[in-house]
Amino acid sequence: MRPIVQISLDVVTIKEAVTTAEMSLRAGVDWLEAGTPLIIAEGMNGVRALRERFPQTPVVADLKTMDGGYLEAELMAQAGATHVVVMARAHEETIRCVVKAGRDLGIKVMGDNLACDDMIAGARRLEDLGCDFVIHHIGYDERRGIAASGRRMPSPLDQLREVVKAVQVPVQAVGGLTLEQAVRTPEYGAPLVVIGAPLAIDANAFKTASGNLEESLKLICDKVHAYGDVSS
Repeated sequence: MRPIVQISLDVVTIKEAVTTAEMSLRAGVDWLEAGTPLIIAEGMNGVRALRERFPQTPVVADLKTMDGGYLEAELMAQAGATHVVVMARAHEETIRCVVKAGRDLGIKVMGDNLACDDMIAGARRLEDLGCDFVIHHIGYDERRGIAASGRRMPSPLDQLREVVKAVQVPVQAVGGLTLEQAVRTPEYGAPLVVIGAPLAIDANAFKTASGNLEESLKLICDKVHAYGDVSS
């Protein structure tokens, strides 16, 4: 699979989401994500605004469905989402309902293994139940809670190779990665690269002489796309 760069629009207004999306697409980003904060703040209007402004661009709606699977997937699809996210910790029937909605409505389903006791088994469960992609995800609160206790903060990279080997569907790694780490996930066999927004260019990674954010993001996209086809 050719590597994909996805921008996570984790902002709380439609205006900021659209402005960031415009800049990101100019830089070479492939997919837009209506992040959970945007959906909480703006509801399906946030997804709808992205679809209206960018009619040809895939839009991931990261609602993190836990129940009401068919209805939530249907609402997101009607708003213009091309991809929806269901959680591995949801009931098996909820995952099946989201997958059925995906088939009925022509959208793709991304299964998220956040908070699974066994992340590898969680990824396999998602694939077995019909998800089109697996998101290998270490959560925001989990990372910071563990770090605050003085222990090493976990990373999706810790088990990424094992997750990739465990499933046949494409994998995305999310949660606390630096930009350089995110850009290297195709080297682990995970072709779906997520860049968070608002963007933070740090550690001198992909920083242009002018400090221009769009130019920096273009460097990131060029690097990811240069991997060519990625296989597990």
